[in-house]
Amino acid sequence: MRRNALNSLPLLLVPALIAVAGCGGRVSAFSPVTAEHVAVSATATHIDTNGRTQYLATLPGGDPAPVEWSVSGGDPTAGPGHISADGLYTPPSYLTQDAVTVRVNALPVGQATQPGIQLGSAALIVTPGFLQPLTPENLALGPNASVTISGSMTEVGGSGGIRFTLASDTAGTRSEAGSLGPPHCIRRAVASSNPAYTVCTVAYTAPAVIPASTSVYVVGTVPSGTADASPSHSWTRVLLNAAGITSNPAAHQAHLAVPVQLGSSSGNNSDYDSSQGLLADCCGGTLGALIQDAAGTQYVLSNNHVLARSDQSMAGETIIQPGLIDNACTPFGYGPGATPVATLTGYPALSSPATNVDAAIARVTPGSVDAKGNILELGARQSDGTLASAPPGISSTNGKGEAASLGMMVAKSGRTTGLTCAAVSAVSVDVVVDYFTDCAETSHSMTKTFTNQIAISGPSFSDAGDSGALVVDTANAEPVGLFFAGGTDANGVEHAIANPAGDVLAALDLQIPTPTGPANYSFVGAADHPVSCLSYGGARSLKQPAGESIAGLSAAEVQRAEAALQLAQLQLNPTVLRTEAATSKDHPGEAGIAFHLEPGSSANLPNFIGGVPTMVVQANGSPAETQQPRGAALAQAIAAKQRNAAAILKANPAIFGVGVGQSLDNPADAAIMLFVDRTKAPGKLPESVEGQRVRVILMDRLHVTRAHGQPESSVSSCQSRARAASEDESDLLPFNNRLSDDDR
Repeated sequence: MRRNALNSLPLLLVPALIAVAGCGGRVSAFSPVTAEHVAVSATATHIDTNGRTQYLATLPGGDPAPVEWSVSGGDPTAGPGHISADGLYTPPSYLTQDAVTVRVNALPVGQATQPGIQLGSAALIVTPGFLQPLTPENLALGPNASVTISGSMTEVGGSGGIRFTLASDTAGTRSEAGSLGPPHCIRRAVASSNPAYTVCTVAYTAPAVIPASTSVYVVGTVPSGTADASPSHSWTRVLLNAAGITSNPAAHQAHLAVPVQLGSSSGNNSDYDSSQGLLADCCGGTLGALIQDAAGTQYVLSNNHVLARSDQSMAGETIIQPGLIDNACTPFGYGPGATPVATLTGYPALSSPATNVDAAIARVTPGSVDAKGNILELGARQSDGTLASAPPGISSTNGKGEAASLGMMVAKSGRTTGLTCAAVSAVSVDVVVDYFTDCAETSHSMTKTFTNQIAISGPSFSDAGDSGALVVDTANAEPVGLFFAGGTDANGVEHAIANPAGDVLAALDLQIPTPTGPANYSFVGAADHPVSCLSYGGARSLKQPAGESIAGLSAAEVQRAEAALQLAQLQLNPTVLRTEAATSKDHPGEAGIAFHLEPGSSANLPNFIGGVPTMVVQANGSPAETQQPRGAALAQAIAAKQRNAAAILKANPAIFGVGVGQSLDNPADAAIMLFVDRTKAPGKLPESVEGQRVRVILMDRLHVTRAHGQPESSVSSCQSRARAASEDESDLLPFNNRLSDDDR
C-alpha cells in the first residue's frame, strides 16, 4: 500500500480493474476504494458457538475488494472470536451471556492492527450451542422405564438453558409417547482455570403400554436469541420395546472393575494432541474382542487407529480402559480413573499397500480383561431388563468367524452407541478413507483404499467412538467383522464399514507372528447364541411409496421420463396394471418408470427403458416385497463391480466407495452401490455398469470413528516435565479436562 502525500486517507490500487468509474458499476484502478464502494456480506447473520460463517467484501461490479478483516465486540470474557485472512469467522468456544453481538469489520489493507478507515462492517449475533450431543445418543427402554438424559451448552453463567421436548421424528413432530420431567440446569460463573458450562438434565419415562417397537426422540433445543434464526438442536433416540429391554450406552463408557469386559471404552494411553506444552485434546475407541494365539496367549483386538494411533505407535505402549476421552483426557500415571489392561503387541501397517484391514492387538495384562471374552450386552435379557454380557459365538467356525451376506442382521457393542443392530447393506465394498496424525483431524496422514469390505446401514447403528467394535451375526453371535469407519447419508442414516473377520485374523497371522512361529489367531468365545437385537429402524424403508411425483425433477429429466414412458407401454402384460413416470430411488433427482403390479406377482422387466431405470411397485403403492438378491444375479453384480471399481473411483473424486447391494427401484435386483460425497458436485454418475443397476448414496465422506475430546484446561507443562523426566512419559499433564464427542 502507498499513502498519498496530499491526503491522510489510504489509497488502494486495485489490480485488474481497468474499467472507468461508472461503467458497469466498477471502480477505476486509479480511484480510491471507499466505504461507498465496498459491500460486506456473510453466509449467515446468526450462528451458535459450534458454527462458522464466511464473510465477503465486494465492489459494486461484484469483484472481490482487497481488505483486511477484524472483529470487535462479542463476549466480555470470551472475546469476539477470530476471523481468518480470507474472511472465515470462528466464534469463541463459550459465552458468558445468552447472546452477544460481534462486529465484523472490513479495513483497508495494512490497517487491521491500527486505527484507520473502515470500509464496511456487519453485525453477527452469536448464541451458545451444544458442547456435545445429548447423552446418551441412543438407548432402549421397556414399559414405564425411566432414564436421565443430559445436555451441555457452551454458556458460562448467563440465564439460558436447554428446552426438552418429545418428537416422533428428527423434524420435531410432536409425540405423546412417554413423558418428560422438569429440566434441571446447573450454571456456574466463569473461572480462569476451569470454565464450567451449563449442564441441563431431564428425566424421560416410557409409556405404560408399548404395542410394538418404535422410536421416540427426546429433543434438546438451545434458543437462538433472535426471532429470525433457527435454534440449535440435538436429540436422543429412544427405542421403546414391549420386551422390556433397557439398554444405556453410558455403561460402555464407564471405568469398569477388572477384569474389564469387551465392548467398552479404551485406547492408547498416549492418544492425545499437544499445543505449546499443554494437552489440546484426546481420543478414544472400543475394546472390540478377545483373541488368542495357538499357545493360548490372549490379546485385545481393536483398530489400528484406536490402539496404535494410525501407525504412530511402537510395541509396548500402554492400552487403558476407559479411553482418555472418558477419563477427562487424563493419562494413566497422571491421575485416577483409568486402568492399564494391555500392552500393544503389533499391527498391520496402514501405510503398507499390502494391508487391507484397520486392526491392532495388545497382549492382555494378566487378570485385567475378562478371560472368557465377555462383551457388554451381547447376552440375554435379565430380570431387571438390562442385557447380560456374553462372549461371541465360536462353535460353528472354531473361532475363525463367518462371512457376511447381503441382508444379514448383525450387531455390535461399542463405546458410544452401545448394543445396536442393522442389516448388511452391501458386500464387496471398496472404500477410500482418510487418516490423520492428530485427534482433531487437522494433520492429514494418508488416504487409503480398502477393498472387499462390509457395509452396514441403519439409524443409530454407530458413531464416533465405536471404532474397534466387533460386528457379529445376531442369529448366532459369530464374529463377522471389525467396525472401523462410517458416515451419514442425506436421510440421516449411518453407513458403517467393517473389515471382514476372516481377513482380520489372516492379516494378523501374516504380519504379527509369535516368537515360536505362526500365531494361528482365533476369537475367544463360547457356544453360538442369539443376540437380543436392538434395531432403531431400517436403512431405508422399502415400504415407502415408490411412484413419487416427478414435479421436483428438472425439465430435462421430465422429458427423459416422458420419452421412456412411451416405450414402457410396450412392456404391458397381464401382471402389470399400469405404468407411470416417477422419481428413481436408486438415482436421487433422476427419473424412473414405475410398473405397478398385481399384489404378489412379478414381471420380467428390463433394468432400463430408454436409458431410464425401471421400478417395480405393488398395487398398494409399495415396492415389491422380495428376498434379497442372491445367487447368480448377485455374483454377476459382484463380478462387474470387481472389474470396474478402481476405474470408477479414479474417474470421479466425489465417489469414495463402490460395492454391491440391493436396488431400491427393484428390490429383487442387485445394484452396484456408489457412495458419493454430498458436499461435492458429483458430475455425471454412471447410471449402469455392464448393464447392472447402479444405486447412489449421497452422504458424508467416510471417516475413522474414534471419539475426539477437547480439554477444559491444562496446567503448565513445567510440572509434567519433571515427572516425565523420571518416568519417561510425555511432558503433558492434563488436569480437570472436559469431554466433547466429535460429532460425525
